[in-house]
Amino acid sequence: MTKNPPMNPQLYRDDLETVEIDEPETARALSETMLSIAQKTYRDGGHAIRSVHAKSHGLLEGEFRVLDGLPPTLAQGLFAKTGTYKAFARLSTTPGDILHDSVSTPRGLALKIVDVEGERLNAEDDSASQDFLMVNGKQFNASSAKAFLLNLKGLAATTDRAEGLKEVASKVLRGVESVIEAFGSKSASIMALGGHPETNILGESFFAQLPLRYGDYVAKFALVPQSEELKALTGQELDLNHNPDGLREAVSDYFRSKTAVWEFQVQLCSDVEEMSVEDAASTWDEEKSPFITVATLTVAPQPSWNREREREINDGMSFRPWNGLAAHRPLGSIMRMRKLAYAQGAAFRSQRNPTPVEEPTEKLVSA
Repeated sequence: MTKNPPMNPQLYRDDLETVEIDEPETARALSETMLSIAQKTYRDGGHAIRSVHAKSHGLLEGEFRVLDGLPPTLAQGLFAKTGTYKAFARLSTTPGDILHDSVSTPRGLALKIVDVEGERLNAEDDSASQDFLMVNGKQFNASSAKAFLLNLKGLAATTDRAEGLKEVASKVLRGVESVIEAFGSKSASIMALGGHPETNILGESFFAQLPLRYGDYVAKFALVPQSEELKALTGQELDLNHNPDGLREAVSDYFRSKTAVWEFQVQLCSDVEEMSVEDAASTWDEEKSPFITVATLTVAPQPSWNREREREINDGMSFRPWNGLAAHRPLGSIMRMRKLAYAQGAAFRSQRNPTPVEEPTEKLVSA
């Protein structure tokens, strides 16, 4: 059952964002840094991959269903009316190089909902899809675009280098993180560096972390397990030390016979002072504004990894924060910086790989 929305959802206003004078320079620097990662891995491997979330663990086709009878504050944008859409999901981990799974980092889920109607963020695009990019933590690991750029430069310097040292460091960091979690806390920074617990990716809940417009309002988004089979995998330990692709194999094993159902949820901004749009590292108080289910994502049994899907989804699709409806415009400095970087990254891959990056069409079917 859908929970009641917060009592005082705040209307979107232009002045919720504060654009710095030098943001174009920061955006270019961020894009150049991300491209440098992609260029390095392309030189080393001969295939253009993403500069973040490079390694895929599952490539899925499913059904996204907007719930019926949503109240007016929740019936916004894509969610204004009930409907069922074809969707694609890509499960990944965060580094820009392809690493052994024992280098355990945060996990991501990129979601593309196709054939949506409404005014586009970019009128010149021929896209008709809505993308949402999520990771398995509520807090972004940098507070601003400049802090994010500094972190990214550090990661760029280690791309495609010293994988053995990364494996050793990850083991140490997982031990540190386990101590922190024993005291009821978590460290986004330690997990980002390789200290994420070695658990099944399908048991995770995923969060957009950064706000977007929700029609007349502002919201953050989440995708959480609904089906009991998924819930049973939450926190399930995997031995990844002896299996470089253990996460991919776990996803394939699951979808060989089981269906997965997630709830897609929104958290409306109910206090513009406490629920900052510009502070990327802030989390919003769920007591004041809980996550509320507005849709479901269902993925039936299917091959979650094969060459055809690798070509069509992994190589042939891009998942970009700025691909979508004007009603779900990304907000805040990190989101603004992502616009150029993700567009140039998709173009880099499209120009170098045999499969061009394009928006999905009806010719894509389960394989």
